Amino acid sequence: MLLKEIKNIFHKELDTIYPKEEVDSFFYLLIEHHLGLERFVLALQPNFIVSKQEEQPLFEALNELRLQRPVQYIMGKAHFMDLELTVNKHVLIPRPETEELVRWILTDCHAERPPERVRRAGSRSIGGNQSTTILDIGTGSGCIALALAKNYPEAQVYALDVSARALEVAQRNAEQNEVVVNFIKADILTLDTLDVPFDIIVSNPPYVRELEKKEMKVNVTDYEPKEALFVPDNDPLLFYKSIVRFAKNSLKEGGSLYFEVNQYLAQETKQLLEDQNFTDIELRKDLFGNDRMLKGKILDVRFKK
Repeated sequence: MLLKEIKNIFHKELDTIYPKEEVDSFFYLLIEHHLGLERFVLALQPNFIVSKQEEQPLFEALNELRLQRPVQYIMGKAHFMDLELTVNKHVLIPRPETEELVRWILTDCHAERPPERVRRAGSRSIGGNQSTTILDIGTGSGCIALALAKNYPEAQVYALDVSARALEVAQRNAEQNEVVVNFIKADILTLDTLDVPFDIIVSNPPYVRELEKKEMKVNVTDYEPKEALFVPDNDPLLFYKSIVRFAKNSLKEGGSLYFEVNQYLAQETKQLLEDQNFTDIELRKDLFGNDRMLKGKILDVRFKK
């Protein structure tokens, strides 16, 4: 069959479900994934032919797309910054907004990094003389922890999740991307502290209220892990409260806490930091103009530098 005919079938079957540009994106992602073809192949070879064997996985993917299964789960992979990650039903699909949060942390890390001559003398921390320690809470696929470890190799990065299956995926991603991260299975809702004091704690915890489900697409609500997405309507800051409590017991003096937040609850989350005596609090918008990222520093802590 001609490849362009398969593309036309994709549009015929999917244009009533997805925007045409998104259908194009699905098609090109799938021909690259299954056939190793670049997206411009049809411009160079409009009569490109694929065999029966080659077309089979494309039509299987088409059937799944009809059911609105995310293309990342169909392929079993997603991209995050400069990483290729394995993803499955046990972990959320990484979002571009979360990349912005990681870039904010990296910018701050590099800005506060000691000069090269100091690092050569043995100082590798943010303003100190030990390695910078970073903890990602609710790591899922490991996207935040791995991107930080890959782009800030001086740091010792830890990643925590309550799900053993999610940690299996994250560990596989660390190995595939040749990144060292220390993984911890624990429930942040009951965890008081860890033995390691941290310079930075970051989290993209569950924050979508049940009442917001009606605004979400089926490819999210029916396929991505609900325990990583939703919180009760009557206690939507459940995870933020626990993480703030944990951070006060686990951050070094002057350490920073970074959150991805629900745009509808951004001010309430910011107030939570203010109420717990965090300083230098900053709320930032994402690329779509929504309040999405929050940072605060803490001075009154258990671990003094």
